[in-house]
This record gives sequence, structure tokens and C-alpha cells, in this order.
Amino acid sequence: MGYVLSAVARVLEQPTAWGAACEMAVLAGPLWAAALLGLLLGWAWRPRWAAGLVATADSHHPSPPLPFATLDYWRSQLPARILAPLGAAGAEQQQRQEDDASLLGSSEMANEELAVGKDDLVNLWKLVEGRDGGPAWIKMMEKSLPAMTYQAWRRDPQTGPPQYQSSTIFENANPEEVRDFFGDDQFRMSNKWDDMLIYHKTLEECQTTGTMKVHWVRKFPFFCSDREYIIGRRIWKLGGAYYCVTKGVPCSSIPRRNKPRRVDVYYSSWCIRAVESRRGNGGLTACEVLLFHHEDMGIPYEIAKIGIRQGMWGCVKRIEPGLRAYQKARAAGEPLSHSALMAHINTKVGDNFVRGLESNDDQSDIVEAEEKPAKNRVARFLVLGGAVALACTLDQGLLTKALIFGVARKFVGQRNAL
Repeated sequence: MGYVLSAVARVLEQPTAWGAACEMAVLAGPLWAAALLGLLLGWAWRPRWAAGLVATADSHHPSPPLPFATLDYWRSQLPARILAPLGAAGAEQQQRQEDDASLLGSSEMANEELAVGKDDLVNLWKLVEGRDGGPAWIKMMEKSLPAMTYQAWRRDPQTGPPQYQSSTIFENANPEEVRDFFGDDQFRMSNKWDDMLIYHKTLEECQTTGTMKVHWVRKFPFFCSDREYIIGRRIWKLGGAYYCVTKGVPCSSIPRRNKPRRVDVYYSSWCIRAVESRRGNGGLTACEVLLFHHEDMGIPYEIAKIGIRQGMWGCVKRIEPGLRAYQKARAAGEPLSHSALMAHINTKVGDNFVRGLESNDDQSDIVEAEEKPAKNRVARFLVLGGAVALACTLDQGLLTKALIFGVARKFVGQRNAL
């Protein structure tokens, strides 16, 4: 301030107008130099809206209006070298918001209640990583074909039906074609690799997220009635793996009937990923399918466990020929079915989602099944097998079946005590 006052005093002390003008020029010189430097720097770092202010004389298009001067707007005008040290936290928050939006599907779908959502993906991820905190898995079997290996485990939660986990590795297959294969309901029926599926219909679908609501009817063995399923299905992509959640969902548009009996508790979800071939060629030429399945079929759980154990490999070994037929059909240029095309619509999830889940340390162990004496096992199988046939032949409701099975189980327990 003192410098300015002294400069003004020197101007006033000049005896002539010319002297005063020269003194003012000396005073204004640095100010003009600073203004010129600011103009050059401002033009070099001009913001995007400045281009709209510099319209040519012959332009017939009006300049766009200036945007509202919000804080985010002015932040966007700053040079990148200034924003770089300040924007790391903001960029991470923005990425997290984008991941959350992708889990919902889109802004248009955010207000809609999807049949399968983020919580289902979290649950499946925990199952795949063994962090769901459930009971230990008991190994049931290990089988193989020339181009397929199969392992299966079971566990019994405190409530609900028995749960099953399996690992199936297909040689010479990639995750994309295996994803389409399991999602193709039309080929599932036409090829009959899943001979239990006798009816399917798509009830609802979302072209943004790929979520589907499907009506299934599955044929059970001759002594049981058919079962009806209303399932929701959706696929996510995490890295190079596909996570597909399939579960029973409510549906008011299809009334309940006595036959086929509807299965409400149903969960059959899988993770598909490329793995190294068991043939030792060092390449990721094989594909692993980790499946997690449970359902309440309306029969006592112990009877269901016997039936599943006896029929599991017979159903599984039909999958491999079906996959090879599907590969040949694709190679021959046969068009994809609608349900297979819907499997192509999946939600991509970023690394921040996985990092947020890895802090959970809950784990589920895998243990070997305990071998029972052969004599007791045969006797138990005969008694329970007879109970299966009797209970399912009567088909008079759960109470009757539970009573028959309870008597059989008590008898088996007495034999084991002996």
C-alpha cells in the first residue's frame, strides 16, 4: 500500500503533464506485463466453455449458453496437474459408485425390484471362496470321463434341505460356451441331456441386466409327481469368471396347483472359470463349473439324500456329451436360442467389489466322508429304500411320508445300536 501511495505522490509532483505521463507509464508497465502474461496463460489453459465465446463472424450458430457455475463444474475446468493429487479419493469413490450402479443394472432399473440382486451375488461369491460360514462339506464322490472330471460334496445345515457342492472340469471348453450351454433351455430340452426338464417358458426378462424369470416343470421318477419351479436367473462377470445365480422366486401370475407341485425352496447357482488342463499342457484350455444346489422337493430330507446319491452320477455323466453336441452345433453356425442370447447380457463388476468382501474371514471346510461298515450300510439302505418306495407311492402329503420315514429311521437306529 505504501508503494502505491508513494508512486501517486511522484506523479503529482511532476511540473509538466508530459512528466506526469512518463511517470504513470513507468508505474503501469509492470501491471500491463502481468496482465499480458495472465492473458497468455489463460488462453493456453482455456476451459471448454471458452470455445463457445469465440465465435467467428460468419458463424450462423449461436454460442451455447454458459453452464450453471456449480462446484463440480469449476473443478472440471482446473488443469489435470492440479486435480491429480486432489482427485485420488474422488476417483475411488466414483469407481465404487459405478460398481454399485452396475450391480443394480442401470439408473432406469435402480427403482425396480429385480428377481435376483446384489445380495445374491455376494452370497454366491462367499460360497465359491468358502467364506459363507456354513458347516463343513463332506466329500461324496469323485468320478471321471476321458474329457471330464467330477467331484461332489454335501453338508447338512441346521435348518433347510441338504446342500450340495460340485466341481466339474470340462477339457477343451471355454467359459463363454459353457455359460451359454447351461443357460440354453431350448437345447437342454431338445438334446435331452437334462431329461428331467419337460417344460420351460420365459415369464419376464430385463434387457439391461439379463435377469430372467422362468417357469420350469421337471419330471421326477415314476413314484413321484412332477415338480414346478418359478426361478429367477442372472449372470455377473467378475474378472474372467461368470457367476450365475438361479433361485426360486415368487410369482402371482401362475396359480398354484396340486400337480405339478411347486417347489418354493430352490437354489442352483454356479461359477464358471477357465482352469489349467488336467492333461498337463500348461494352458487354460479347460473350464471348471462350481455348482451349489439345494431344494426342498417335498419329501423327507433323508429319503432325498439317498435318491440324490444314487442318481447323481447318472445325471452328471450326460452333461459332457450334451456339451460336445452343443459345441458342434455352434461350430456349424446354428443360431443361438433366445435364452442363450440372454446369457450374453451380464453385469460386469469391478475389483472394488471383491476387495470389499475379502475382509470377511468366515470359512467352510471340506472334509472326507466317514466310511460306515458295509453290513450296516446295506441293511440301512434296504430299510430306507423301502421307505422311499412306500412314501412316494402313497403320495398323500408330507405328514404321511414323514411318519413312514420316521418309523424306518428308528428301526435303522436300533439296528446300528446292536
